[in-house]
Amino acid sequence: MDRQQIKEIIAKRVALELRDGDVVNLGIGLPTMVANYISDDIDVIFQSENGFVGLGPAPKEGEEDKDLTNAGAQPVTIKAGGAFFDSSTSFAIIRGGHVDATVLGALQVDEKGNLANWMIPGKMVPGMGGAMDLVVGAKKVIIAMQHTAKGKPKILNECTLPLTAAGQVDMIITEMAVMKVTKDGLLVTELGPEVSVEDVKAATEAELIISENLKRMELK
Repeated sequence: MDRQQIKEIIAKRVALELRDGDVVNLGIGLPTMVANYISDDIDVIFQSENGFVGLGPAPKEGEEDKDLTNAGAQPVTIKAGGAFFDSSTSFAIIRGGHVDATVLGALQVDEKGNLANWMIPGKMVPGMGGAMDLVVGAKKVIIAMQHTAKGKPKILNECTLPLTAAGQVDMIITEMAVMKVTKDGLLVTELGPEVSVEDVKAATEAELIISENLKRMELK
């Protein structure tokens, strides 16, 4: 699979986790693709921390509005009934526990549900952004990322990069597997297309618990 196919698999699988009426925040990068794969029979309200709800799918080429972007400055659309507001209101929504789920990328995740997704030592970065607030304020935290980086595991026994938050991750979805963070460790519930349990274990540093009801990902 090429990189785009991998991203599509992850985004499609994440979309199946969202329920009718959910208020959801999508992180920059791959997570923004999730908005393109929401089933027509449910209404998910996407919130963008730069100040609006009602985020829609990416605009068609040539139809971008330079004044309508998400928190990562990517062009987006807004659905009928959407609303704009200031940053203080936006973060009151997040910190007040009104976001049902947040979908974020990661540099590293570990078996305890710790997340590192904002800083690589020695590299210039703009800052943590809203990630720290989101992972603590959202009711469910889903990590959507490629399983490895340049062949090296991103799912570790223990994160080595500076943490965004400790013990807040609920679920990890990659092109290889769906994993739930439990008190006993990472539970693999689904396998990605054309991969085996052995493939997932070989690409993961953390110890994995394989579900008795393990199944293949079903992507709409």
